[in-house]
Amino acid sequence: MTRWGILGPGRIAHKFVQDLLTVPDAQLYAVASSDLQRATEFAETYSIPHAFGSYEELLTLPDLDVVYVATPHVKHHENVMMLLNGGIAVLGEKPFAMNGDQVREMVETARSKGVFLMEALWSRFMPGIVFAQDLVKSGAVGNVVSVKADFGFKAPFLPEKRLFNKALGGGSLLDIGIYPLFLSYLILGKPTTVKASATFSSTDVDEQCGMVLTYADGQVALLDSCLLAATDCLGIIQGETGQIRIHSRFHETKGITLNREDGTTETFTFDRDTHGYDYEAKHVMECLQEGKTESPLWSLDDSLNLMQLLDTVRAEAGISY
Repeated sequence: MTRWGILGPGRIAHKFVQDLLTVPDAQLYAVASSDLQRATEFAETYSIPHAFGSYEELLTLPDLDVVYVATPHVKHHENVMMLLNGGIAVLGEKPFAMNGDQVREMVETARSKGVFLMEALWSRFMPGIVFAQDLVKSGAVGNVVSVKADFGFKAPFLPEKRLFNKALGGGSLLDIGIYPLFLSYLILGKPTTVKASATFSSTDVDEQCGMVLTYADGQVALLDSCLLAATDCLGIIQGETGQIRIHSRFHETKGITLNREDGTTETFTFDRDTHGYDYEAKHVMECLQEGKTESPLWSLDDSLNLMQLLDTVRAEAGISY
């Protein structure tokens, strides 16, 4: 059994745990919150034996195998560093931290201590995303010329909540813009130029962000995130001889359509009964069982590269914290 701890029993932690319950050999072992009552209620809901009213108490469990960190963005670095220094493996929610310097410290600490660390970028492990990347590698659409991806939903304007609260790392870029940026990085790698622009709410967080990335071989990525309206949420990989269309919402897609140059099309489906967090959880457990300290599919260098891209977009668009 792999004994899991949950740090931060919020909305996304509920979804993660519901999926974890479907994973063989995964045991929900502990939950920690800054509010003991909240931790206790979460533990009772999912029959978790240990509930703590402080994060530090997780360090008192010597048989804890790995902790899923699901606190607000601004707490990720602090929470992850505490666990790494305690010798506990970590799956940390995206964005990994607030900036590249924080991520670099996390990565260096994990590597120096030989402790497993991975960013919970669940899209990387979705079967549809994996399949789309495999199609590109197989030459199904020829040389890729562009990637287009958008992610937008209409968020209620609640200044005290995370999305529109600058103190909590709010804004569209870090919350959902990371997904289009991830797709461009997965398919095209690191760009040579980054241009970005944003519009801001009355609370000074970016409510929209548009990005244009160019690459050494002439490719381009057109990406955007939005908290003001529901957008198509599509991922489109355009090649010289075809197109891969990642169905909405692309970051958790259940379908891929391959449009060939000769006019033929083929659709592939990836049905599931879970939210989709089980794929990353299974991968973490496989890594731990094999004695790995980082993922071969989404490495710590990948996380650092993605955060550095986010930093560049922020600088270009005037987004600051």
